[in-house]
Amino acid sequence: MQETQTIDRKEEQAMKHPKLLLTTIGLGILLNPLNSSMIAVAISRLQETFDLGFATASWLISAYYLASAITMPVMGKLSDIFGQKKVFLTGMTLVVLSSTMAPFSPTFGWLIVFRLIQAVGSGSIYPAGMAIVRKYFNEGRARALAVITVFSSTAAAFGPSIGGFLLEWGDWSAIFLINFPVIVVGFFLALWMLPKDETSIRGHGGWVKLLDIPGIFTFGAAIVFGLFFLLSIKGTMIWWSGAVALLSIIVFILRERRTEKPFIDLDLFAENHTLTWVHIQYIVVNIIYYSTFFAVPLYLQDLRGFSSRTTGLLMLCIAGWSMVISPLAGRWIERSGSRPPLLFSSLFLMSGSILYVTWDLDTPIWWVTIVLCLVGISNGFNNVGLQNALFENAPVSVIGTAAGLFMTARFFGTILSTLMLGLLFGDQINVGEIESLGFLLAALSVFVLWMSWRLPRQNQP
Repeated sequence: MQETQTIDRKEEQAMKHPKLLLTTIGLGILLNPLNSSMIAVAISRLQETFDLGFATASWLISAYYLASAITMPVMGKLSDIFGQKKVFLTGMTLVVLSSTMAPFSPTFGWLIVFRLIQAVGSGSIYPAGMAIVRKYFNEGRARALAVITVFSSTAAAFGPSIGGFLLEWGDWSAIFLINFPVIVVGFFLALWMLPKDETSIRGHGGWVKLLDIPGIFTFGAAIVFGLFFLLSIKGTMIWWSGAVALLSIIVFILRERRTEKPFIDLDLFAENHTLTWVHIQYIVVNIIYYSTFFAVPLYLQDLRGFSSRTTGLLMLCIAGWSMVISPLAGRWIERSGSRPPLLFSSLFLMSGSILYVTWDLDTPIWWVTIVLCLVGISNGFNNVGLQNALFENAPVSVIGTAAGLFMTARFFGTILSTLMLGLLFGDQINVGEIESLGFLLAALSVFVLWMSWRLPRQNQP
């Protein structure tokens, strides 16, 4: 009885302070994009410190994305089983541990280990936080998602700038230490604000059975070996990696279809076509977005000769508009559901993509800015709209796992975009390849438009 009263009191407190609850979740969620973007500016310094080549040093980025892609659905499953608050706080604790130890790494190998712990920690927070939003924001959910999107977009946008400042102030170790102010505030807010977990595993056969270790193992193997195979397409093909990935996928499907408590309920995705298409659409959207995010700086710096500072300011057109549009998208989605804003977004995405064909060596800066703004506007609608579409179509009982898979889709899009750019650009970029990229991204945008049209006409509850 006393426990029930405590739970009720915690829930009542969360609902009385929805903005503070969203701030708590946002502070946790921003840790993943912040740490994934800050490290990019420190690669050169780390090469000097540990005497590394770029290919080796870049594993700090690749390993982080890879670990996050696997961790998020796994920790989402754990949050569905054990409760969101436990997983949220555990994730923040792991980020504290990694951020404390990483600056004292004696070798690059140890730094990779601490970076992986950081990825697991920050990757635990997103699905748990999203599950809390899904559970406690039935009304005003789209606006709540917009607030979370602003947190993550801001962290991703300003991460490189923050990282550059920290490098000047305290060398590469400062990139890890900057997490502490965010974590200290976020952790104590989470203790105070997050409602107590109601999930119990008693009577379900134990946590080992619920967790589905074989399913998680084969899922992780499929991702790891599949990505190794895809990344090898640009050079010497690693065929055995592709074979292992395919075998892992087959074993995973057979396992999940037969087990009583699967890690991922494949029948749910087979029956709920909308949920499946939302994940596919998010992959394609991120292929387009990150192709722009990676290719445009190459165009501006290598072909146009702009400085890194000017390039960074121009790239803020994308992140800046995304931050501005997200709250507006939330209000629109509250009134009409996800479908209309996503259709509108697809038109902006298509326009921005096809206009890359107008760029050459003499294109005015104002025109480059307009094109990037179109992409940024589209990104703001897509982030909020697709997350809301996910929540509209995913059962509450598996929302943590679904949210984790949603972010795995994002990482797939990121990695596939780098693969596509590598195949398209080769060793050197030129104007013709930028035009080809524009046609390719425009074709993908048409596909996104079609997928948005497929979404059911339903309003936000």
